[in-house]
Amino acid sequence: MSEANLLLILLGIAIFSLFSGPISRGSLTPPMVFAALGLVMSPVGFGWIDLALDNQVIHIVAEITLILVLFTDAARIDLRHLRSDHDLPLRMLLVGMPLTILAGMLTALVILPELLLIEALVLAVILAPTDAALGQAVVSSPKVPERIRQTLNVESGLNDGIALPALLFVISFAAGAHGNEQETAWFSFVAQQLILGPLVGALIGWAGASAINQAIERGFLTHEFCNIYLLSLAFIAYLAADQVGGNGFIAAFIAGVATGNTLKHVNEEIYEFAESEGQLLNLIIFYLFGVALLPQVWNHLNWEMVVYALLSLTLVRMLPVFASLIGKHLRWETNLFLGWFGPRGLASILFVLLVLDHAQLTHASLVFDTVILTVTMSIILHGLTALPGVSAYAAALKICERRGDDLSSEQKPVSIMPLRFSPTKGQGRPTAE
Repeated sequence: MSEANLLLILLGIAIFSLFSGPISRGSLTPPMVFAALGLVMSPVGFGWIDLALDNQVIHIVAEITLILVLFTDAARIDLRHLRSDHDLPLRMLLVGMPLTILAGMLTALVILPELLLIEALVLAVILAPTDAALGQAVVSSPKVPERIRQTLNVESGLNDGIALPALLFVISFAAGAHGNEQETAWFSFVAQQLILGPLVGALIGWAGASAINQAIERGFLTHEFCNIYLLSLAFIAYLAADQVGGNGFIAAFIAGVATGNTLKHVNEEIYEFAESEGQLLNLIIFYLFGVALLPQVWNHLNWEMVVYALLSLTLVRMLPVFASLIGKHLRWETNLFLGWFGPRGLASILFVLLVLDHAQLTHASLVFDTVILTVTMSIILHGLTALPGVSAYAAALKICERRGDDLSSEQKPVSIMPLRFSPTKGQGRPTAE
């Protein structure tokens, strides 16, 4: 990437920042704006930036972003509160997500018959994680009951880290089958990746958080260096796992879980990164998405890909959500709301780049094109429907309330988990006493 290309990207971010207030009050979301801006500057538009898909800058930025997203998303989830009063996202993660992957795979085999079984499974896993930040109004609007907002927030915070081991397992199997490796060698490699990674991540997260607890109690650590220390843990976990043969991405996720649930004295520090540097990386990824990824599929679009993308965003997501929430006594309007607002965004982009780097798929281009199209449609559809969807859902609940319908399931109080990108400050997890 040339200095001129970088200058254009930073100028776009700076100009958007100046008008971020008025933009945030409308239907345009940051991912919509930056993906569109990147497309305009790409060869499909004015041609000011021509960035090849195999450009190392794209993959380096993607890997750094994935490490930090996995770590910070995991760190903001309090496991004690998750077990005690967040039963809805647990159902959606443990029941709904596997059903979504299964439905996505079967749908791919029907709509995209060229795909092999393993490729259909890879596609389904890549598109399983959701990104609540694409519809920020949904998880931050007081019009939506807290329990429902937090369900979508917690789900999006954990599903990328849960989907990642499944994706690595599948692409490792595909690589082993393609290379005619012995079954025992393949199994040993996968076991090493999926066992050593979590062990290293848990150890570093616990030890690092314990050390910061002691440093704060003794007055050794300043506020400015708290963020730096916490974020360094993510990369330490990643690199240490890689050194011993484990998977660094899984290690970063588990390190985030261990860190966030071992810290005693940190309040806002661990989340402040997501409000500035994290948001910057997020915008750059969507900018690169528009510049380098979208142009790749521009001339490959066909009706089968469009149909699959629409089904992936609707029935493939909605039916498993409905099934996973059976017995939770939620209104059908709530199930529909939870089913629709499962945007595909950052995790799917980063996962498909990971697959391009490490998997050997016969129809890799079709998998890539379908993922990019699905994410593009999600950016547009979920961004445009966030505010109207919130208003329609709130109006439906008011009608139910006036009729005297039971809304106790929707209105059950729950603990608040911080958002990835909070519209206001002060949403961090309360400091432990």
